[in-house]
Amino acid sequence: MATLTRRIGLSLGADICWPAAFEEILARLDLAIPAGRDVVALQCERVPIEPYGLRDPVPYDLVIDRLTHWYAPRREWIKKAVLLDGVYVWNNPWTVQAMEKHTTYCALMRLGLPVPDTRILPPKDYEPKADLRVTLERYARLFDVAAQGRAVGYPAFMKPYDGGGWVGVSRIDDDAQMAQAYEASGRAMMHVQEGIVPFDMFVRGIGVGPQVHVVRYDPGQPLHGRYLPDVDFLDPADEAVVRDTTLTLNAFFGWDFNSCELLGRAGTWHPIDFANPCPDSQVTSLHCHWPWLVIAKLRWAVFTAVTKRPFRHNPDWRPYFAVAALDLPAREKLARYAALAAEHFERDRFEEFCAAHLAHLPEVAWEWFGSENCRRAVREKVAALYPPHEVDEFTERFCAGIEAWRARNRPGAAAAPPRAPAQERRR
Repeated sequence: MATLTRRIGLSLGADICWPAAFEEILARLDLAIPAGRDVVALQCERVPIEPYGLRDPVPYDLVIDRLTHWYAPRREWIKKAVLLDGVYVWNNPWTVQAMEKHTTYCALMRLGLPVPDTRILPPKDYEPKADLRVTLERYARLFDVAAQGRAVGYPAFMKPYDGGGWVGVSRIDDDAQMAQAYEASGRAMMHVQEGIVPFDMFVRGIGVGPQVHVVRYDPGQPLHGRYLPDVDFLDPADEAVVRDTTLTLNAFFGWDFNSCELLGRAGTWHPIDFANPCPDSQVTSLHCHWPWLVIAKLRWAVFTAVTKRPFRHNPDWRPYFAVAALDLPAREKLARYAALAAEHFERDRFEEFCAAHLAHLPEVAWEWFGSENCRRAVREKVAALYPPHEVDEFTERFCAGIEAWRARNRPGAAAAPPRAPAQERRR
């Protein structure tokens, strides 16, 4: 019997807290997973940034990527690792680079999901280029900016077609604000989108492989308060719509780790922002939801590394488009898309793997999240973001969120009581 080692590389930027949790819990698991006549062990290390030859071997079986959405040197290294070394990476770097928010809107519209009415505007200003003047003089048409806002209706939202992190997002309530926002947009190409206002609920579906965690979200709160601590706030049918939408989008683009924002109004869930293939993973944002994310990352990482999950370079959209062409109710189509996504993520095999080899993970993680090492990781992240006089306060706040999660997820605790009727839960 031989011991085979699978190596996990963490491709990190400013991340502090979740890598510490991931590394320490993985070490505590002390995995030795049977693989035929051999056993598989796992090692984890952080990927350095340095020169490399294109033929230099990459030592990792899996790379968890947190950089390629904005850092080109790491993106090109990861492309080389996939093509030449057979590395599996979260997420597909080609679709992350090419499929900005504009493309995701078009994709979900093609699939028949209720994306709000959206228009795209040419940039207000341009980077000077040799043929720009003649091109604009020949083909650019003058247009009424306010008419573009009225076409989708007020209130509307203007936002960069490829943006993220709420940068450049403006609420537009009338023609004057529409003109002002466009004048201030500079060289960015902007969407103007119908506002789902008022709405009943704002949620995020956070997807890691076949796992989805649904969180109630309030963008009007400070960053540390946007992910609300609510539990059991959705009817099972509504929760299934959020989960199926999240899984469909992630599988469609080949993204292992992504979040999908939806606004619920009058029984319809409108996807509004879903090209987020580097979702917030920090305890300073997620607080009581952070342990779920760390555990979900560990499960999917161990599964993809140990099973040597093959990387799919080019997503195949034809099965989704075939479903879209059927004369079926929208909910039936979404269920079929989700079934394709479950197949893409090998959901059944994944669940069997976790039951067989990671059954002790919840208890090991529960203990770590109550440890001094956890508190140290939280404090280090807080100290990187907050002024010194607030470090103690916010460290306690986020640790309290973790303790709330531990209270609900104590190993061996009795099952949760039956869910209350929807009208009682929403009070």
